[in-house]
Amino acid sequence: MTLLVRDFRAADAKAVAELQRAALPFMIFTPQGIAWQAADALPEEHLRMFVAELDGRIVGSVSSRLLCETSTPGQGAATPKVHPDHRRRGAGAALLTAAEEHLTAVGATRLFTWALDEPGPLAFAERRGYRRTRSAHCLRLDLTTADLPPLPSPLPPGVRLLTAADFGADPHPLFAADAEAIADEPGDVPTDALTYDNWLRTTWERPDIDLDLTSVVTVGDTVAAYSLAATDNLGRYSSVGTGTRPAFRGRGLARLAKAHSLRRARDAGCTVAFTGNDATNAPMLAINRSFGYRPFLGEWRCVRELVRG
Repeated sequence: MTLLVRDFRAADAKAVAELQRAALPFMIFTPQGIAWQAADALPEEHLRMFVAELDGRIVGSVSSRLLCETSTPGQGAATPKVHPDHRRRGAGAALLTAAEEHLTAVGATRLFTWALDEPGPLAFAERRGYRRTRSAHCLRLDLTTADLPPLPSPLPPGVRLLTAADFGADPHPLFAADAEAIADEPGDVPTDALTYDNWLRTTWERPDIDLDLTSVVTVGDTVAAYSLAATDNLGRYSSVGTGTRPAFRGRGLARLAKAHSLRRARDAGCTVAFTGNDATNAPMLAINRSFGYRPFLGEWRCVRELVRG
């Protein structure tokens, strides 16, 4: 057995997407999305992607980057993903070492990673010096049998249901709503430095984001709530961000946006939906359970301090 860790190449995108789907079946990964991530990263992210080969076959990957959407300096992120059939052969450790060395060299002082809530992944993280910080629930919904709630008819006065595609000429109103809604999201570091250019490149232009299935709720002329959708053309749909601006909370608008998005996803042929929530995000967990989402897998966010040599 020969293990090799090397930099990602554009030709690796299909193999990386396939192994990542196998490793994390609740997330959306496509060759187009992987290639876009590698080619269009922001310079300040210092993104570097590695793959692990066992006897010439790609069995693992990791993306390592600095978090530039927060005002807290020195924060890095890297989560190695290894195909389930090839774990416990050193690929995950080799990938994480490569990511740690890269991020340390570009100024990271803390590194965040995700570990499945299972004995093996958690033990692996602990051996590497990572401590758990917060847990998340990954949920699944069978769209072929789901009893989705009907949309209100008529809508409340002043409320409109749109899609992200309706903002194609000027997505800035959607960015403004997203930046405001996520500012107080539960997390280890604040998301308080998201710029429009950053958002355009990491959200709006992301190939996996489905603008037609992303629902937007407006009240008057203001974007009040939204539900971002990602798809992979394999019948899989994922909610990758549902939020409401603080001034409009408590009116059921996030629920309305998500119901609209899920209904459009089912009509478009999607058969299964995934979503994830921080374990402390009681409002969104309640909304998702009311739609029929059920627990699928759990994860832990883990962190360790990096020491520059």
